[in-house]
Amino acid sequence: MATTNPQRDEKPREDFSLKETSPNISSRRRASSGPITAFDLVENMHYLYVRVVKARNLKETSTTSTTAKKNGKTNATPTTPAIDPYVELRIGNFKGTTQHLEGTTNPEWNQVFAFSNEIIQSEAVEIMVKDKKANPGDDIHGRLKFDIAEVPKRVPPDSALAPQWYRLEDPKGVKVTGELMLALWKGTQADEAFPDAWHSDAAMVTGHGVSTTRSKVYLTPRLWYLRVNVIEAHDLLIRDKSGKSGLLVKITLGNMILISKVLESKSANPMWNEEFLFTAAEPFEEPLVLSVEETKAVNHKKDGVCLGKCVVSLQTVTKRETAAAAKNVWYNLESPEELVEGDGNKSVKFASKIHLRISLDGGYHVLEEPTCYISDLRPTSKSLWKPTIGVLELGILSASGLLLLNPNNKRVDAYCVAKYGQKWVRTRTIANSFAPKWNEQYTWEVYDPCTVISIGVFDNGCVKGPEGEATKDLRIGKVRIRLSTLETNRIYTLSYPLVVLQPSGVKKMGEIQLAVRFSCSSYLSMLQTYTRTLLPLMHYILPLSVAQVESLRHQASFNIWLRLNRAEPPLRREVVNYMLDSDAQQWSLRRSKANHARLANLFGGLVTVYQWFDKTRKWTNPVTTVIVHILYVFLLFFPNLILTTMLLYFAVVGIFRYRKRPRNPPHMDTQLSHAYAVNSDELDEEFDPLPTRKTDEILKIRYDRLRLCAGRIQTLLGDLATQGERLQALLSWRDPRATALFVVFCVVAAIVNFAISSRFLFILWGFYMLRHPTLRKNIPSFLQNFHRRMPAKTDSMF
Repeated sequence: MATTNPQRDEKPREDFSLKETSPNISSRRRASSGPITAFDLVENMHYLYVRVVKARNLKETSTTSTTAKKNGKTNATPTTPAIDPYVELRIGNFKGTTQHLEGTTNPEWNQVFAFSNEIIQSEAVEIMVKDKKANPGDDIHGRLKFDIAEVPKRVPPDSALAPQWYRLEDPKGVKVTGELMLALWKGTQADEAFPDAWHSDAAMVTGHGVSTTRSKVYLTPRLWYLRVNVIEAHDLLIRDKSGKSGLLVKITLGNMILISKVLESKSANPMWNEEFLFTAAEPFEEPLVLSVEETKAVNHKKDGVCLGKCVVSLQTVTKRETAAAAKNVWYNLESPEELVEGDGNKSVKFASKIHLRISLDGGYHVLEEPTCYISDLRPTSKSLWKPTIGVLELGILSASGLLLLNPNNKRVDAYCVAKYGQKWVRTRTIANSFAPKWNEQYTWEVYDPCTVISIGVFDNGCVKGPEGEATKDLRIGKVRIRLSTLETNRIYTLSYPLVVLQPSGVKKMGEIQLAVRFSCSSYLSMLQTYTRTLLPLMHYILPLSVAQVESLRHQASFNIWLRLNRAEPPLRREVVNYMLDSDAQQWSLRRSKANHARLANLFGGLVTVYQWFDKTRKWTNPVTTVIVHILYVFLLFFPNLILTTMLLYFAVVGIFRYRKRPRNPPHMDTQLSHAYAVNSDELDEEFDPLPTRKTDEILKIRYDRLRLCAGRIQTLLGDLATQGERLQALLSWRDPRATALFVVFCVVAAIVNFAISSRFLFILWGFYMLRHPTLRKNIPSFLQNFHRRMPAKTDSMF
């Protein structure tokens, strides 16, 4: 029974197309000369910068305490000045404050404030030094007031403006005790103080969330494949002499644990000869720990008794760039504490050893993302890197029409994350805005054009309020841009729709405006990259299995998250997983249907050619059929022109299609992804985590549906295998009569081909295939009938 999609029937489809934009980008750019200024792809945003450096000689509020009475007199001892100073800046309705410093009259803050020109509605900026401990109304120690129109402008690369001492005043303009060191200037986002400044567009953010509002650049660690070959062990002290237990090797690197196969403990010198692969990140902080354990049963890998362990520092491991095997090394096994006689405070070395071959393979590229979205193809070892071929510049301009993701939150605090290679960037968070403007520009070196840059937009969950707990950073959408689809030295200014797939269906969350330029330093070097292998040579000399690649990819993404989570502000796990497409291999019925449609479309061209040929041989258009006869005979008499004709045909088609070439890079295609042709239950299944949280009844329904889909795939694969086995049966003598007929046919055909020129035989065959429909019957040919009668291995299957 066919299912209908209520969303598709009731709601009109949204516009998911790319749109050209015309941002007010600097006129100094020149598309033919590459990078000119650091911010020539974004609109200039003007700010008033105020650097509060320090204060001195603030008025003290001292208290006295009576400590003792001697000879009828009271001794008073002054205590620490009771002042916790901080600075407050006000421009109209906007207010920014420094942190307060306890018990000092000479505080140092060294903090920069940036007020956007768009929010400045006052002619002056007021700066006040206040006391955190004082009562309201008596907390102001002094103030300063500056006319904004008189503030000087600064344009990088000019040096930073030198701060000056200013004497504090009271509200009446009378000088008071205390001075404040300040620097005020007008600038743009190109100012070096911009990334770490307090911004007025995040004025409502307080507490820990302030650090998450600033723009940052992150560098992921260099990842290595760690190859561990466990060969054998000698002189183990086996406890169970009956031989009913088993021996195994447990290998631990950080949070990753791999276990070898279990051998029966009949010998104290077991041999495993197994290979294990890990992903290790520089600097190598975690050691490699190997322990030999004795289990209670051969198939039981838990609750083992440790017979010895060794700890290997990765700093001492051999780094290799070729397929040459590393050296075999015998390592001493340290006795576990329960085997040590005496007090057991230290482990001692004993006669047991383990034979290992360990290496850090730098000839591979550690895959942390799916190959189809890969952003870097360089091997780990820097000595194998090729020179750069160009520069990628990305201008993150603004977003518009953002929607609320969580109904409990009444605002959107959006920021962007862009990832390319080892460099991740994070824009500042624009608080409480459905149309944020970032206007930040970043640059990457490009080593291969067949790579992808990913830009994700998120809702910051750490800035929802001073008292609210941090929630997850919700996904607003993602954009992928493949560099090979960009014309070199051209600036693309496009508005990309932010499309996300939710349990309720596909949804457009808004649009993001980007400016992209791919500048090529050497066109010849870029063309040479198309002749090289996609991945480093080690992937082909010592290939990894599909299971190994997937396991190592998850290890790599986990290591990247661990490192980025230690930065300030940290990139949270949901952000890293979304940018690395960690769930790309998860089962999805929608994605399976989409891939089936892609295959059908791929073979659609062959079907079209067959349909054209069928119409030609049926004389639907006699003129076309006659031309095909003439061309067929001409090519047979001049066979050397067949390949030439095909190549010229492809060249003419390519030249003809140049006029219709795509002018913009591709983007998310909801039709191709079957985002609309999917019902709610299939979407619910796609978003169901592993392990599942559904009830048995729902799982039964989904399992039955999966069996139906798998049954159709099984039938298709079986039919393809049957056709191939029938071809093999022609010479297998499984059907002796059919094989005898085929052998006789081959002998006769060889004699006829020797006696008659093959050119005339092909002419006769071609004319027979193109014969008029009146000379043709609608029944299968004898060759088809003969092939279908061949036996296949399906007879031997249950």
